[in-house]
Amino acid sequence: MDRIYDLAIIGGGVNGCGIARDAAGRGNAVFLCEMNDLASGTSSWSTKLVHGGLRYLEYYEFRLVREALIEREILWQIAPHIIRPLRFVLPHHAGLRPAWLLRLGLLLYDHIGGRNLLPATRSVDLTRDEVGRPLIANRYTKGFEYSDCFVDDARLVVLTARDAADHGADIRTRARAVEIRQTDGIWHVTVEDRASGTRSTIKARALVNAGGPWVEEVLASGAGVNARAKVRLVQGSHIVVKKLYDHDRAYIFQNADGRIIFVIPYQDDFTLIGTTDRDYEGDPAKVKATKEEIQYLCASASEYLAKQVKPEDVVWNYSGVRPLYDDGASEAKAATRDYVFELDTPGGAPLLSIYGGKITTYRRLSEEALERLEPYLRSSKAREGWTGRAPLPGGDMDVSAVAALAAELARTYPFLSPAHASRLAHAYGTRATKLLGNAKSAVDLGRSFGATLTESEVRYLMANEWAQTAEDVVWRRSKLGLRMSATEIDALDEWMAANRASGERSLREAGGRT
Repeated sequence: MDRIYDLAIIGGGVNGCGIARDAAGRGNAVFLCEMNDLASGTSSWSTKLVHGGLRYLEYYEFRLVREALIEREILWQIAPHIIRPLRFVLPHHAGLRPAWLLRLGLLLYDHIGGRNLLPATRSVDLTRDEVGRPLIANRYTKGFEYSDCFVDDARLVVLTARDAADHGADIRTRARAVEIRQTDGIWHVTVEDRASGTRSTIKARALVNAGGPWVEEVLASGAGVNARAKVRLVQGSHIVVKKLYDHDRAYIFQNADGRIIFVIPYQDDFTLIGTTDRDYEGDPAKVKATKEEIQYLCASASEYLAKQVKPEDVVWNYSGVRPLYDDGASEAKAATRDYVFELDTPGGAPLLSIYGGKITTYRRLSEEALERLEPYLRSSKAREGWTGRAPLPGGDMDVSAVAALAAELARTYPFLSPAHASRLAHAYGTRATKLLGNAKSAVDLGRSFGATLTESEVRYLMANEWAQTAEDVVWRRSKLGLRMSATEIDALDEWMAANRASGERSLREAGGRT
C-alpha cells in the first residue's frame, strides 16, 4: 500500500524546514524536498542577524517588529551555540535622522518585544568610548548602543531539518519537485533526483509551497491554482573584508539615501558589511553582487570608518534574492518584510503558499502555517508551541555555557587548539563529541583538509547533515572557505565524491533521506 504523508513541503530553506520540524513534532508524517542543498537559496545569504528590524519601525511595521523581538530571545535560548548576543552602535549623523528620533525608536525597540535577557540601550559618547575609535575623528560625537543577536543562518536551517528528521520527517535534498497534481483529494508530487535523473511520486493530504524565490514556479508546475499574491524579488549583497577594528560591537550606519548598512565582526578575523536592496529580475540561482553594489557598500562604510574600505579589500562577497510579498511599495527598501500566506483548496486538498518572511520569524511563521492547515492535519494541539521550548540539536545548554563547553572540549581532547575547540562548540554545541568520538590524538580524526577541518567532521556532516559537496561544507555548514585555499577545497570535493555512497548509507541510518 502506497504511503500517504500528512504534509508535503517543497523547499528546504528556513521556512520549509521550520514547518517540517513543527509538523513532525506534532505527530504528522512529513515529506520535504529541496532541489539543491538545504539553505542554498535565500536562507544562507542573509546578514546573519536575529533581530527585530529597527528600521522597519519607520514603515510602521509594529506587529512584525514586536513578533521578531519576541522570537529573538526564544531562538537564542533554543540554539545558544549558533546564536549569540551582539551589541550594535548607531552613530548620530548630523543632517539625517535627528538624535531624538533615534532615541525614541530605540526606546520603543527596547520595550515592545518583551526583552528579558538582552541588555537595554545606552547612550554613547563617541569621543571617549572605545566604540568611537574606529570612526572618523570628530565627525561623529554622539551615538547609541543597543542589543540584537547574530546567527549562523545556514546552520540554523540544517539543524532545524535535522530535528525534523529526528522526529520522523523524510528530508530529501537534490530532489526537485517537477510536477504537482491532485487526484481524489490527494496531492501527487513527482520528484526528480538531480544526480540520477530518476523520478518518483509521493502522495500527501496537504502541500506547502515554501519555494522562496521559486514560489511562483512551483505553482506553475501543475497545481491548478491561479495565485492572487505576487512575489517581489529583491537582491541583497554583502562583502567580507579583513578585520577592521578590535572590539566586539557591530555598527549600524545611516546613509543619505535613507538606507542603512551593518558592519559586523565576522568569523573572528573578518568584518561583514551589508546589505543592498534592489529589485531583481532573472534566475535567482544566478544572482551575483555587482561592481556597483560592492562600491556602494565600500563607500557607505567609508563614510563613517577612519580606515577606508576599498573594493580591492574584499576577500569574499555573496548575494541572495529575497522573495518578498509584493505590496506595491515604490522602492525595494520599503517593501514589507512581513510574511503572507495564500491558502488554496483546488479539488479539496489544501495548498499553502508562503510569500516573504524573515529568518527571525521563521518559527512563528511555521506555527501559523500549521494553524492554517489544522483542519486538514492530525497535528496535536497538545504539542502546539513546542518548538519554542525544545532546543535545536546541540543547543541543550544555558545561553552562557558555550565558552564553558569549548573549554571542556579542549580539556577532554587536549590535541585540539583553543580556536578549534571553540569553533566546534559554536557549530555543534553538545553534539561536538559525536564527531570527535573517542579520539586520543589528531591522527584519530583522520585526514586534515585544512583550516581545522578533519575527515571525522566531514563524515559527520555527510552522515547527519546532508552535506554532499565541498561547497556544502565550507560555505554552508561552516565558513571555512574563508581560510582554505582553492586547492584544499578541490581536494575536499574529490574526497567527498569518492566517499558519497558511504555517506548516503550513514544518512539513511541516521533517519535522513538523500
